[in-house]
Amino acid sequence: MRACLGIRMPKAFVKSASLAAAVGVSLALSATPSFAADTGKITIMVGGITKMIYLPAKLADQLGYFKEEGLNVELLSQPAGVDAENELLAGAVQAVVGFYDHAIDLQSKGKEIQAIVVFGQVPGEVELVNAKSRDTIKSMADVKGKTLGVTGLGSSTNFLTQYLAAKHGLTSAQYTVLPVGADNTFIAAMKQNRIDAGMTTEPTASQLLKTGDAAVLVDLRSMDGTVAALGGAYPASSLYVQRAWLDNHKPEAQKLARAFVKTLKFINTHSAAEIAEKMPKDYYGKNKELYVQALQNSLPMYSPDGKMPVGGPETVLKVLSAFNPNVKGKHIDLSKTYTNEFVSSAAVAAK
Repeated sequence: MRACLGIRMPKAFVKSASLAAAVGVSLALSATPSFAADTGKITIMVGGITKMIYLPAKLADQLGYFKEEGLNVELLSQPAGVDAENELLAGAVQAVVGFYDHAIDLQSKGKEIQAIVVFGQVPGEVELVNAKSRDTIKSMADVKGKTLGVTGLGSSTNFLTQYLAAKHGLTSAQYTVLPVGADNTFIAAMKQNRIDAGMTTEPTASQLLKTGDAAVLVDLRSMDGTVAALGGAYPASSLYVQRAWLDNHKPEAQKLARAFVKTLKFINTHSAAEIAEKMPKDYYGKNKELYVQALQNSLPMYSPDGKMPVGGPETVLKVLSAFNPNVKGKHIDLSKTYTNEFVSSAAVAAK
């Protein structure tokens, strides 16, 4: 499998596919948390490792920050955050790099996970409309009867798509949601007109915009665009773990937080070109210029310090409550969905 922009998918992606097949969702939803054998290695599942929203995961590895902390970290990849979430609940991995909104959704189902580092202050997603439909779809109000692409059912792109449609008065019965994955599979779905519009991230968005196969419908890559569409900051990409694991592995959590806080500082003090130089060459292949431009578009979304933005959890809860029956009307204790404890300690230690 090859990713967009000539990117060859990392071996971890292939490895994770077999892991996913081995771990049943039924196990993931069991009442008692289970964890892989404690061998000293920390396995982190990323909801699409080549996506720029999750760039801090691979960048931390490339910069050697995990090793500096004495950590043995293995990065695996799944195309959608909901798949990564299932691996965490099954105890197959110790942590996930995915969207924070899963912490709220899972609490409504009786599961406790906590975000310990926030990477993205905004989703970093883009709702694109394909070239064939751009004249008829001018806003989300126009997607009635249309097919909308998401990475996976139950994914954060699914959540956001439902909210944006609901905000324009549409119910989920008035449009079709089609899981099309990310990278090359998303591009193919758009070019083949299997979807009229769809939500994706960089660098896939820049690829489709450059070739003229899509146009921007809703831009959630910046704070201004996110506030306009969602009503406030929407903390998204993050490192989250099961609460039960965290209670027994606080030293490891602190080391992970230090590694990622250093990574976020690097991102916020270097240019897109300098950051791209640190990434594996197969992430951009022969299209490095486009990769750098896509990264430049993404820089505003990254947190400067890994802390949860003030008011962010409330915005996410509002969005999920608008359409998610599991969340709507439930008492959600937002204080249990994240903690700034470890990033705050990392910031003090860095001074």
